[in-house]
Amino acid sequence: MTPLESAKEKARLWKTYDLDAETRAEIERMEREDEKLFIDSFYSDLEFGTGGLRGVMGVGSMRMNKYTVGMATQGLANYILKHHAQVGGEGSVAIAYDSRNNSSYFANIAAEILAKNGIHVYLFSELRPTPLLSFTVRELKCTAGIVITASHNPKEYNGYKVYWSDGGQILPPHDKGIITEVKIAMTGKDAAQDSFGKKGDVLEVPSYVEEKYLELVRGLTLSEEAVKQEKDISIVYTSIHGSGITLVPKTLAALGFSNVSVVEEQAVPDGNFPTVESPNPEEKSAMKMALELGEKVNAELVLGTDPDTDRVGLAVRNDQNELVLINGNQAGSLLVYYRLLVGKEKGKLPEHPFIGKTIVTTELIARIAESFGVPCYDTLTGFKFIAGLIKEKEGKENFVAGGEESYGYLVSDFVRDKDAALSAVQFAEIAAYAKSKGTSMWGMLKDLYLQHGVFQEELVSITLKGIDGVTQIQSMMSRLRTTPPQTLGGVALAELHDVKAGTCKNMISGETTTLPYPSSDVLQFILTDGSKISARPSGTEPKIKFYFSLRKEISSAEEISSVQNELTKKIEVIKAELLN
Repeated sequence: MTPLESAKEKARLWKTYDLDAETRAEIERMEREDEKLFIDSFYSDLEFGTGGLRGVMGVGSMRMNKYTVGMATQGLANYILKHHAQVGGEGSVAIAYDSRNNSSYFANIAAEILAKNGIHVYLFSELRPTPLLSFTVRELKCTAGIVITASHNPKEYNGYKVYWSDGGQILPPHDKGIITEVKIAMTGKDAAQDSFGKKGDVLEVPSYVEEKYLELVRGLTLSEEAVKQEKDISIVYTSIHGSGITLVPKTLAALGFSNVSVVEEQAVPDGNFPTVESPNPEEKSAMKMALELGEKVNAELVLGTDPDTDRVGLAVRNDQNELVLINGNQAGSLLVYYRLLVGKEKGKLPEHPFIGKTIVTTELIARIAESFGVPCYDTLTGFKFIAGLIKEKEGKENFVAGGEESYGYLVSDFVRDKDAALSAVQFAEIAAYAKSKGTSMWGMLKDLYLQHGVFQEELVSITLKGIDGVTQIQSMMSRLRTTPPQTLGGVALAELHDVKAGTCKNMISGETTTLPYPSSDVLQFILTDGSKISARPSGTEPKIKFYFSLRKEISSAEEISSVQNELTKKIEVIKAELLN
């Protein structure tokens, strides 16, 4: 069946639904006037993956709209009802949404369908960050949670993320069970039925939930004297038109930071994100206005969060007193170092502490943890796997901190997703602590490089669209898997980690051992100098991603800049070796 034939068949099915007049007219217009758009909108169903839905908003089975959101919600409702039929009790779901266009609308549709199925709903009355939803699921003992967001995607997108009762994004076995039910619901044959039971309530999330969250945030302070001494440090914050404006200023105020300047032009929630090309704090352009205000007010720390407030970018002052953006690996390393260093100094480290990170995140974090005698566990890429690790270790080991290179971090375990609001206040505390000790966050980072070597990281994404692109990506991974390089950048390969096969091959001894995580299409080249290069096809985009993390030991801080330049050049060499 051709893509056009598939689209026509799917459109015929949709026309049997109880569609509103506007949707029906748009289907007919596309079919008549815009074949490409028609195919793109209907050639298949918008895939409900292990995290939920994400796609461009518009009419069609491949788009985010009230019908696809409704079908996904009905599938989730069916799974919850079957789950509770087995375990007993009543189902309940907490729902949050961000500033994106239609987020509130989709959230209310989901609430209505769940209630019609006899499931109780706790709905935030206004936009709130994703991590607060994770906390709410746990606090209100809900069966599941939903966040309407497309994270840091462009304005045309929206999404639908599902959480389970532990507050983390869905993992096995629930992910597969929910996906199965959603696929059935996507046929349109399984609509909401009042016969499922008594109509559920739709209630506002109680105000005490947020108050308790802020109380727990305050309780994580390690250096109360430093925060009190340096509470006037100059901080700039931008929510980039997202939900962070509802919580990040409150978290900073909760610790007593009083000199916080907000980028007012970006403080108004707006799904069109009018002042940026992309609302992603990983990109310098998204932080431009915050950096400009930071220079104007002589800020010591600049913070920016994405629309659903699970990622945070930051800038600090370097030795030349310039505001410079640091990457997610550097920020995560500082966070882990601070929690271990001061936690140990203050006697606030829990018994059996551990650190968590993803396999593509810097090994500097692992080396920091090792220096404190604390285990650091790797997970697959995606913060839901760190949440799963926390759940797995409950009652045996205690999570201290962790993160991923893509600007997501977590401290403590009362939230089970990356938390930009909590992380923002942690970075402010680190800045205050450093200043109280006569140094800075930049100075702390230099100290880490002196202790553990300079780590230079870079992410390279190669887009290969269409069927040919998929073939090229598969061919590239196959070549690297079957004929791995023996050296990269002039450094010998020590280990080859084939995560898909679950094997770790020692390239010197030839011995093969088993990797400790589930299968995933990832290859990692570990070099004899401690450098790591990872190759991974994207699960959501037509891209192959290469994560470079090169390392070199130094003997003085004066070497850092030149070594960083040297490693940056070597990344270009290795990139050419891998791609040719």
